Amino acid sequence: MDNTVYERENADDTTTYATFEDYDEFIALRDQFLAIDLYSEPNGDEDRVESHLHRKMTLIFDKYQEQPYLLDPYLEQLFAPVVETLKTHAKNFVSSSSSQVSKERLYRLALLLYNFIKFRGYKTITRFFPHEIDDLGVVLDYISAPHSPVQDFMQWPLRYAVLLWLSLVCMIPFDLEQFDELGHVGETASRIEAVGKSMLGKAGVDREGAAILLSRLYMRKDMAGRLPGFLSYAHVTIEGSSDPFLVLGVLRIACEVVKLGSSEQVQMNKGSLLEIARILEVSENFIGNTLVRKLRSKLIARVVIRLLPARTRRLRAKGRVLVSNASAEMEAVVEDDIDVPETTETVLEDLFKALRDKDTIVRYSAAKGVARICERLPTEFAEQVLDQVLHLFSIHSAAIATIYDMPSVAESTWHGACLACAEIARRGLIPDERLAELIGWLAKALYFDIRKGAHSIGSNVRDAASYVLWSLARAQSVDALQPHAVELARRLVTVSLFDREIHIRRAASAAFQEYVGRTSLFPHGIDVLRKTDFYAIGVRRNAFLVAAPQVAEHEEYRPFLIDHLLSVTLRHWDPAMRQIGAQALRAICELNLACLGPEAATRAARLLKVPDPGDVHGALLALTGLATAYHSASCSQQLEPERRKVFAYLSAVPLATIQSPRQELIAEAACQLIAAAISLPETQPSNSTVPHWRQIVDAGLKSKSVAVQEAAATALAAVSRLVDCSAVVDRLIRDFEPGNPPMQQSLARVLGLLNYAAHPHGVKKAVECLLRMVDRKGNGSPDVETRRNAFTSMPRILSNVSLRLVEILPPELVREMIDALLDGLTDYTSDERGDVGSWVRIACVNGLASFICTLFVQAAALPDFASYLPPRKYHDAIGGILKQGVERLDNVRQQAGESFIILLLSPLPSVRDSQQWQIQGEATMKQLFLSGQESVGWNDANWLFPRAVQLLDLERYREQLLAGIVLSTSTKTDSTQRPVASALVNYALQLPVVADQSNRYDQRSLARDLLAQAQKNPTSNNVVIPVLQTLNVLLEADVFENLPQDPEGLQILRALLTLVSRNASRLKNPQRINVSMRCLVNLLPMAELQSDCILQLSQYLAHQYPRVRADTAEYLYLVLTSKDTGIETEDVEDVLLQTEWSSGDTKRVEDAARRCIELLSSSQSA
Repeated sequence: MDNTVYERENADDTTTYATFEDYDEFIALRDQFLAIDLYSEPNGDEDRVESHLHRKMTLIFDKYQEQPYLLDPYLEQLFAPVVETLKTHAKNFVSSSSSQVSKERLYRLALLLYNFIKFRGYKTITRFFPHEIDDLGVVLDYISAPHSPVQDFMQWPLRYAVLLWLSLVCMIPFDLEQFDELGHVGETASRIEAVGKSMLGKAGVDREGAAILLSRLYMRKDMAGRLPGFLSYAHVTIEGSSDPFLVLGVLRIACEVVKLGSSEQVQMNKGSLLEIARILEVSENFIGNTLVRKLRSKLIARVVIRLLPARTRRLRAKGRVLVSNASAEMEAVVEDDIDVPETTETVLEDLFKALRDKDTIVRYSAAKGVARICERLPTEFAEQVLDQVLHLFSIHSAAIATIYDMPSVAESTWHGACLACAEIARRGLIPDERLAELIGWLAKALYFDIRKGAHSIGSNVRDAASYVLWSLARAQSVDALQPHAVELARRLVTVSLFDREIHIRRAASAAFQEYVGRTSLFPHGIDVLRKTDFYAIGVRRNAFLVAAPQVAEHEEYRPFLIDHLLSVTLRHWDPAMRQIGAQALRAICELNLACLGPEAATRAARLLKVPDPGDVHGALLALTGLATAYHSASCSQQLEPERRKVFAYLSAVPLATIQSPRQELIAEAACQLIAAAISLPETQPSNSTVPHWRQIVDAGLKSKSVAVQEAAATALAAVSRLVDCSAVVDRLIRDFEPGNPPMQQSLARVLGLLNYAAHPHGVKKAVECLLRMVDRKGNGSPDVETRRNAFTSMPRILSNVSLRLVEILPPELVREMIDALLDGLTDYTSDERGDVGSWVRIACVNGLASFICTLFVQAAALPDFASYLPPRKYHDAIGGILKQGVERLDNVRQQAGESFIILLLSPLPSVRDSQQWQIQGEATMKQLFLSGQESVGWNDANWLFPRAVQLLDLERYREQLLAGIVLSTSTKTDSTQRPVASALVNYALQLPVVADQSNRYDQRSLARDLLAQAQKNPTSNNVVIPVLQTLNVLLEADVFENLPQDPEGLQILRALLTLVSRNASRLKNPQRINVSMRCLVNLLPMAELQSDCILQLSQYLAHQYPRVRADTAEYLYLVLTSKDTGIETEDVEDVLLQTEWSSGDTKRVEDAARRCIELLSSSQSA
C-alpha cells in the first residue's frame, strides 16, 4: 500500500537511525575504490581487497535500506564521482576503442552504480547522471559499439546504468535531428530506438531500463510521430511472440507513456492502446502471467484516467486537518457537465474482473485504478462504481448461513473489494449515506477466515478490511462516523486482541489509533489504545491474557469480547487458538466471576452438542477454565454449585466421541475438565451427574497420546485428593505393568501424581512397581520413556508424603529409590533418536536433588536420618550430579548445574553430626560457581570447564568427575570438545609430576586414574575409546613428557603402551584402531619407551586395512616432523612420503613398513 504510516504500523521492528552516520567511512571506501585503475587486470590479492571494499559499501547500503531518505542530503556528493568515473571510461572507449578495460573492475563499478539505484530508486538517482549535450553522442556510441563492454552478457548492471543515463540524456530540450549527420535525418532517434528495442526482451533489470528509455523517447514532442509505429510493433509482437519478457517490456513502455505523456498522445492513440489490452485478454500465452495481467490492468486504467478531466470532484481534502469541526472540510467542487468516454464502462468492467484475480498484485493494481477513475467521474457515476464494488461482497454470500461457509474462491473477491473500498475511501469518495452499508460489510470482512485443509485463508481480507477502516478515519467527517463509533471501536479492539496473525492485530490496532487520534469518538480511546498498542498485542499470549482482561475492565467492550471468544475463538480451526481463547475467557470472567461465569458456561455448553469436534474441544477447554476459576476464587464455597454444573455439562459429550482414537484433543480436554471440576459427591456412583467419567479417565490412561495420558493422570490425581484409590492403584499395576510401552509410561506417570498424603493409595506397592520398572538388571522396562517417567514420579511421591514419611515409607524403601536414581545416572541408552538415555539421566539428576532437599527439610522429624540418607549415598549423589554437570550434552549439563547449585546453597540437615552431609570443598565450589557468575549457565562450555577441572583436586568426587570429563573430551561436538580439552590440558600442565603431599593431585595419579578407567573393561569400546582420546589430547600437549622419569609413572605409560599395542591387528572397530595408533605414535618421543614403540609400529603400518596404514603413516610423519624424538628421521620421512600406503600391493607396503622400522631402530641405536 502506498501509505507510509499504515505500512510502518504493520512492519517488524527494525533499527532506526537519525542521520547517515557512516558518511565519512563510505566516502573513504568509495575514494579508495575509485582510485583503482580500470585498465589493468587485478592479481589475486588485489581482487580480494577490491571485493572486500565493495562488500563493505554494500553492507552500508543494506544498513540504511529501511531509511534511504537519510542519504538524500549527501546523495549527489556520494554518487557524482562514481558516475563521473563511468563517463570518463565511456569517453575513453569512444575515442579509442582499442583500450582494454578490466571486465571484473568495470563490473564492480557498475554494480556500485546499481546499488545506488536499488537503494534510492531510479527516479531519484537518474537525475544525478551527466546530462550535457555532448553526453548524448558519448553514451549512444558507447552502448551501440559492437565490442562495447555493455554487450557482455555478464555486464547487466552496466547495461542498466547506461540505459538510465541515456533515458535522461535523450530528454534534452533540443530537437534530436540536430544530432543527425547530413543526409541521415532521424538517425539519432532511430539508433536510440534500436538500442531500446534490442534490450526490451531481456529477463533482468536491463529490460526495465530499456522500457524507461523508450517511454521517455516517445514522450518527446518531436518523437510523437514514432509512437503509432511502436504501438503497431507492440500489436505484432504480442500476437506473434511467445516471449513473456518482451511483452512485459512493451507493456511497461505503454504504461509509462500513458502516465507521463501528453493528453493529446493518449487521445490520439487510445484505440491502439486499448487494442493491446484486448489482444492480451484473448492470448492464451500471456494472460496466465501475473505481471502481464497487472500491467494490463494498469494500462487500461491509466488510459481512462487520462481521457477524463483532471480532478473534477473531491468530497474532502486529502490529509484532512486533525479537528473535529466539520466546517474544516472542503465542500465538493461544482461539477461541469462532462462527457464520460464510452470506453470507461468497458474498462471498469475489466477492472472489476481484475479485482477478483487470483493474484494480490493484480487486485491491488485494479483497486487503485478503480479509485483513480472514481476520483475523476461525476458524482452519479462514481456512486454507481461504488455500488458495483460493494456488490462484490455479496457475490458469494447470498445463500450461506455464516461467513465461514463461503467457498475459498471468495477470498480473492473480498480482498479485491476491500482494497478498492480502501483506495476510494482514502480519496474521500465515500458518501456519508453509504457508510452504514460499507461498515456492515467490513464488520464481516474483519472475521473472514475460511478453513482450507490443515490451514485457513483470509488473513489478507482481514488486513485489507483494517486498511479500509484506517482510510475512513482519515477521510470521513466526525459527524458521519459518530453513529458507527461504538460498533467500530468494539470490532477493532476485538480483532486487535484476538486475531490469530500478528500483522492483523497490529493493523487493527493502527486503525483504532487513527480513530482515537482523529475523531475522539471511541469510548476510553486513549486508555484502551495504551493497552493495545503496537508492542502490547505483538505477542499473542500477551494480547489474549494481559491486554484483553485490561480492556475488558471497561463495560463497553466486555460483552463484545466475551461474545467473540465464545462464538469465534473457541470454534477456531487452530487448537492453539482454542486453548488460549479459553484461558482469555477465564481471565475476563474473573473480573466478575459470579455474574459472568455462569452465563459464559451456559453458552459454552451449547457448543458441546455441535457435531464439529473443534467446537466440542473449545467448549470443554472453556468449561475447564471456568471450573478452575470457581475452585481458586476467594468465594469458592459459594461458587461450588456452579462448579458442579460445569462438571454436569460433560454428560452432553457422548462417550464414544471421547474414546474415539481420532479425537485425542476432546479426550484430553474431557480429562482436564474432570480434574478441574470433580467434587466429592461426584465420586459416588449414585450421586454423579456424569456416570461415565471413570471410563473417560481409564480410556485416557490407556491412550497412546502423551498429552491425553497426562490429562488423565491429572484427573485421577484430583480424584485421589477426595477418596482412597488403593483399589484403583492395584488394578492399574495389575493391568498396566505387563502392558505395552504406552501403558507402562502412563502407569509410571500416574503413580507419581496421586495424593498419597490425603489417602495411602497403596503407596508401598506404587513405589515397588516403579522400582521394578527401572531395574535394568532384572525385568525392568526396556522402554526409556517409562523409566524416565518412573524416575520423575519417585521424588514426587517422597515430596507428597514428606510430612508423614516415617509412617508411610520405611527407610529401606527410600534407600532403594536413591540407589535406583544413582543407577539411572549411568543410563546411556541410544537409538535412532540419539542419546535418549539423557532423558533418564536428567530425571535422575532432578530426582536426587529433590530427594536430598526433601529429606534435609524433614531431617529433624526423622528418628534416624542416616538410615534414610546415608552419608555415602549422599556424596555418591553429589558426585553423580557433578559427573552429569561436566558431560557432553548442553541440556544435561544445564540441568545438573541448576540442581547442584540448589544443593550447594541448601542448609545442612538439623541432625547430630550434620557435617557428614557437607559437600567436600564447599568453599571452593562456591567461589568457582557462585562468585558473581550465577547468570552464566552450565551449558556454556567456555565458562564451565576451566572451573570444573579444578574440582579434580577433590578426592571424593574425582573419579566421577574425571569420567564425565573423559566423555566430554571424546565428543564430536566441537563447542564442547575444544573448551574441555583446553581446560584439561591447562590444568594438567600445572600439576606436579609427583605430588609432595598425599592429598594433592599429580600427573602420575591423573594418568593412573585414566588408565584404570580403561582397564576396568578393556574389551568395551564405549569405555576404552573415550579414555584413549583423552590421553591423546594430553600426550599431544606434552603433558606427560616428564612422567617417564618417575619409575611408577613409567610403569603406567608401559601399561598404556601394552593396552594400545596388544592384539592391535585383531581390533575391528575403526575408531578404536585409530585412537590406539595415535596413542602409540604419541608415546614415541619418550626415550624410555621408544624401542618398544618402534617395534609395535609395524602392526599399524602393515595393518590389513589400507585406511589404517595411510592414517598411521600420515600421523607418524606429523609427529616426527613436529616433535623432538632424539633420533634422525629424515630417511624415515622420505619412505613415509614416497610409499602409497593405501595401495593394494601388500608386499610392497610390508616392505616399506619393515624399512621404516629398521631405519628408526638403527637411528635410535646410533
